[in-house]
Amino acid sequence: QVQLVESGGGLVQPGGTLRLSCAASGFIFRQARMSWYRQAPGKEREFVAHITTSNIRNYANFVKGRFTISRDNARNTVYLQMNNLKPEDTAVYYCQNQDNYWGQGTQVTVSS
Repeated sequence: QVQLVESGGGLVQPGGTLRLSCAASGFIFRQARMSWYRQAPGKEREFVAHITTSNIRNYANFVKGRFTISRDNARNTVYLQMNNLKPEDTAVYYCQNQDNYWGQGTQVTVSS
């Protein structure tokens, strides 16, 4: 069965960094486009970034230049490097595969 397990969230000060990981299993990871989404309290889930099987990346405008998505097919893992974090980045971050399976999410809180 498909499993996506996110990790790496936490509490960080504004301007800080975090790296999220999403470990995947139950499907052929190297053949899957992978995405990150986030959901802030009281808001709808929104797209953050995706990476294709050819390592083509696409980002939401609000994270361009600050976040980087990457993948390690040998480890079946997709990453989200987040730099220069802002309070408005506070949300639960989810990974998704191209077949619309979701992980359970990892909380990111940006606060001083």
